[in-house]
Amino acid sequence: VGEHVHEVAVGDTVVPVFSAQCGDCPDWRLPLRPQLPARPGMPRDGTARFSFAATGEPIHNFTGVSSFTEYTVVDVAHVVRLKPGVPPEKACLLSCGVSTGVGAAWKVAAVEPGSSVAVFGLGVVGLAVAQGCRMRGAKQIVGVDLNPEKGRISGKRLGITDFINPNDTGEKAVSEVVKEMTGGGADYCFECIGSTSVMAEAFQSSRKGWGKTIALGVSSGVAPISIPPEDILMGRSLVGSLFGGLKPTADIPILAQKYVDKELELDEFVTHEMRFDDINRAFELLTQCFIWMGGDRENGVGVEALDNA
Repeated sequence: VGEHVHEVAVGDTVVPVFSAQCGDCPDWRLPLRPQLPARPGMPRDGTARFSFAATGEPIHNFTGVSSFTEYTVVDVAHVVRLKPGVPPEKACLLSCGVSTGVGAAWKVAAVEPGSSVAVFGLGVVGLAVAQGCRMRGAKQIVGVDLNPEKGRISGKRLGITDFINPNDTGEKAVSEVVKEMTGGGADYCFECIGSTSVMAEAFQSSRKGWGKTIALGVSSGVAPISIPPEDILMGRSLVGSLFGGLKPTADIPILAQKYVDKELELDEFVTHEMRFDDINRAFELLTQCFIWMGGDRENGVGVEALDNA
């Protein structure tokens, strides 16, 4: 721990976060500005703590934390200290995925009790959105995904009440099916994929007059979103959500405590436990959308393919 760092001490349990919270810039003094502007390297001075041995060329942290390394050096603004009680293998889920989804439901959407919700994409973020909406008291949560198992098993455990597979809707658009299920459109729609076409479809699935669509997915391209202006005029809205609108230092410990109090589910999101040197195999499973369907969880190397994934 650096000599001028007072927020954490040796032995503390901490989780790294890409969204740095420095606490001393104007952005952090405003309650509605939770994200620190992106800066290269260490957020306070733009320097790096790593370099190539041969050339001395600096190596900057990936997303500010270099979470794919066994050891890292980060600015204290990129870590959050947690109280004892949350195992590290569960606490790491609060670094982004689960916290991003739950935060979007709580802070960005501010889902109201008794409302209807549609979640497009049931990966970690989408399932966390469903859990956050359930915790907020949503009455109906429609999950949309190409993998039916996500809605049938994991989704229901985390709050999904209804499920739509776009491959099974025939000539109907998903938005039409959502409107039929919800009686006119969902009060809140969440796009958790990163597709601009899905963002537009999620928007069309929202209820006229007050429907709110939140885009969480990170798009890899620059394709524009096409939305009829009259829909905006009639009261619908589309907003973006980065890290669920959370302020890491204040909000992540709250989520961790909710896990300790058994109000927030984290165990359900852990599908495989693999050695760090088998990270490429882990990514193969991730890209193939492998999920745990029951029985023993896979541990270590040599994970076998699952027929129903």
